Amino acid sequence: MQNPALKRYAWLSIATAVATILLKGVAWRTTDSVGLLSDAIESFVNLAGALMALWMLTVAATPPDDEHAYGHGKAEYFSSAFEGFLIVLAAFSIGYAAIERLMNPQPLAAVGVGLVISALASIINLTTARILREVGREHRSITLEADALHLMTDVWTSAGVIVAVALVWFSGWLWLDPVIALAVAANIIWTGWQLMQRSAAGLMDTALSEEQRQQIEAVLDTYRAQGLEFHAVRTRQAGSRAFVSLHVLVPGDWSVQQGHDWSERIEHDLRSAVPQAHTTTHLEPIEDPVSMVDQELGRSR
Repeated sequence: MQNPALKRYAWLSIATAVATILLKGVAWRTTDSVGLLSDAIESFVNLAGALMALWMLTVAATPPDDEHAYGHGKAEYFSSAFEGFLIVLAAFSIGYAAIERLMNPQPLAAVGVGLVISALASIINLTTARILREVGREHRSITLEADALHLMTDVWTSAGVIVAVALVWFSGWLWLDPVIALAVAANIIWTGWQLMQRSAAGLMDTALSEEQRQQIEAVLDTYRAQGLEFHAVRTRQAGSRAFVSLHVLVPGDWSVQQGHDWSERIEHDLRSAVPQAHTTTHLEPIEDPVSMVDQELGRSR
């Protein structure tokens, strides 16, 4: 089950988005820069994404029930996919505004004030992104990690826009303003595509990371050294939860109690190696050839 306390970080993201929308909106209206307009549009995407994140974190925190015995952790993938879609949508909006301005250049006004306001908004985004990234990694929340990634993209976007608008101010090259906006659009399309790919992978029950699988194998190796064997080791990620299932091959003359005790120890060690892992073991006699024929998914018997 997802940690309910994570929702407060979604509220932090919402507050940040509202603040930066106001600041960047003022910067755009002050300067009439399409580059700063693109920056402000992305903050609207941040707000929509943060609201979706709050909703999905609320769903993910719901305890398992009869219809969802494995919990609701996959709801987080809908949030990151939605945010990725919004990022791509914002990119096309930015591109449209940039092309229109490229065809009809406009002089900029009060650039100094606008850039200071935009820089302040970027500092707020940077602070929030660092917090969300650390919490997301700690709790394996793809929703918070996606939000952090988006905010960091926004920070780099803002930095590029600020530099570009400053160059327009000093050089008088009006064409540079919409060109930079187009570059911003291309950059955030790539970010959105990455988010949607990662969400699709989660919804398709992708296995745990290579690093986590190596940690699992390291635990199993300690038991192999004691005479046990394993097969049908399968893993998947669902939001912040990891799922591990495996068959444990033990001597056939062991009692049920002995096998149970060893399985409990194995499951405990796996949970220590992979935090928040739900582990399922199936005992089989190591000497029985039948134990080796049920290693694949979709078996008919």
